[in-house]
Amino acid sequence: MSLSKNISTIKLAYDLYRASAGSVSKEPIVFIHGLFGSKINNRTVSKVFARDLARDVFCVDLRNHGDSPHDPRHDYPALAADVENFIAEQGLQQSILIGHSMGAKTAMAVALRSPELVKAMICVDNSPADGKLSSAFPRYVEGLKQVDAAHVKTSKQAYKILSEYEKSLTIQHFLLSNLKKQHHGNYHFRVPLDILGASLNHMADFPFRADESRYDGPSLFIRGLRSKYASEDTFQAMKSFFPNCEIHDIDSGHWVISEKPQEFIAAVESFVSKL
Repeated sequence: MSLSKNISTIKLAYDLYRASAGSVSKEPIVFIHGLFGSKINNRTVSKVFARDLARDVFCVDLRNHGDSPHDPRHDYPALAADVENFIAEQGLQQSILIGHSMGAKTAMAVALRSPELVKAMICVDNSPADGKLSSAFPRYVEGLKQVDAAHVKTSKQAYKILSEYEKSLTIQHFLLSNLKKQHHGNYHFRVPLDILGASLNHMADFPFRADESRYDGPSLFIRGLRSKYASEDTFQAMKSFFPNCEIHDIDSGHWVISEKPQEFIAAVESFVSKL
């Protein structure tokens, strides 16, 4: 996988949550969602961070997600290049990156590729290591494709089909947030399922080497203790790529932010307040 910076980038959609009026200007936060997510996933905690940390918070839609354009290339160098371009276009200079899952590896990629753009990095339930995606993700793609093929006219129909692939109503709701009603009355996914399905192996990759790439700035890895994506086996990789990292554990599964929002907020605010 090429790590060249000569990547065709796309313009990312975003929502901005302003720091409270009269706050002293500090480095902004760029919040990056996970696979099948979008900028709306993190709006509640982003409003809290804007208020409590007196920082502007930019929630972005990565390529092939939310309101951002689609592109056949979906790997970490491309995702990182888009975020680097976003930081430059917005004139943000050094930013604090927060990413969950796919967004966490994207944040790591930005920090390793362009450390001058990153004030600090917070990775939520992922690690700088090659791994294997949970078998749930290919199942999710198949379920979503079945929903799409059915040309459903009601959300109830969509939930019924997806329930055969995922029993958790919370995860069903998360996945079906990508379903939008068309003018002809049918629902259709706004994300390119074929592209994302074909990219699943890339999402498990970490295309960097610790002897070639390192980010020396402050970093925080927030782990879900009941998740496999940032296991103790990856601690050495974290410290090799990010020697000034801290590790914080939360008793949750992979969906740390939605499962334990108050604990997540407390961990982030404690870390950022020391910068």
